[in-house]
Amino acid sequence: MPKGTLAAYLDFAPREESFRDVALAGLMRHRKSVPCRFLYDARGSELFERICELPEYYVTRAETALLAERAGEIAARIGPRARLIEFGSGASTKVRLLLDALDRPSSYVPIDISGNMLHSAASAIAADFPALEVIAVCADYMDPLRLPTLVRSTRDRRVGFFPGSTIGNLMPEEAVRFLRGCRELIGPGGAMIVGADLKKDPAALHAAYNDAAGVTAQFTLNILARMNRELGADFNLKRFAHEAFYNEEAGRIEIYVESLMDQLVTISGECIAFTAGERVHVEYSYKFTVDEFRRLAARAGFKPLDCWTDAENRFSVHYLVA
Repeated sequence: MPKGTLAAYLDFAPREESFRDVALAGLMRHRKSVPCRFLYDARGSELFERICELPEYYVTRAETALLAERAGEIAARIGPRARLIEFGSGASTKVRLLLDALDRPSSYVPIDISGNMLHSAASAIAADFPALEVIAVCADYMDPLRLPTLVRSTRDRRVGFFPGSTIGNLMPEEAVRFLRGCRELIGPGGAMIVGADLKKDPAALHAAYNDAAGVTAQFTLNILARMNRELGADFNLKRFAHEAFYNEEAGRIEIYVESLMDQLVTISGECIAFTAGERVHVEYSYKFTVDEFRRLAARAGFKPLDCWTDAENRFSVHYLVA
């Protein structure tokens, strides 16, 4: 195999969900909802990239700066010859900071459900790190125990990487189940590096999800535009609004699409009624204190060791041992 090329590309992608079936089922419920994974079509992904550059949205900048600052310490914790497994690798941007710092990593295993992006990003990593074995796995990373045997088939220490505070999009019990699956996958003595957004001034949290330029609102409402494009729906986006707020008691940002009036919308031939003020839930984003996240990790069978935070105490990166 030539150096600088993918060692393997494994396609274990689950059967494609029907956007129509999931959307209709969610919108016919008493409490309407559409899963947040459907926000990320091509247009949604483009808008999210813009969100990451907004002055109000600190999350990406804070985590990237923190990883850049602490990569050496994290790499020292990991040790030499590790297999680095990234869950939900996307464009594989942040992992480069770790790969640059690691001592002779044996392999990198990016896992993502988006096959085209995965192949492109993994190929770029292979080209830029020619001594590294890169095994790309197209699969549902949220179900670690169903990942192929090849992911765990190595004597080298396995270390999971889950950046971006994606853990916060899961309900607490879902987060514990996911981390338990990761613990089983990486095995005894393995480790996880997890990015988690921290609780902070509610005004700062509100601003991060309600930017002045309205890009986040476009991102949220794009889910309706996607139904118009793909499902023959007739949503009038001017009759709906993005709503995001911090629920301090639950410790989470809640994001909804709100109907501004009583109205009927047709989706794939089905008529759905919306009342004025009715909300469609699209996403939660849980925020943690350091101790709260450490307790959550402990429930999943991990021993929390290090925690690094940025200078402004906005974001945390945790090192957990199985």
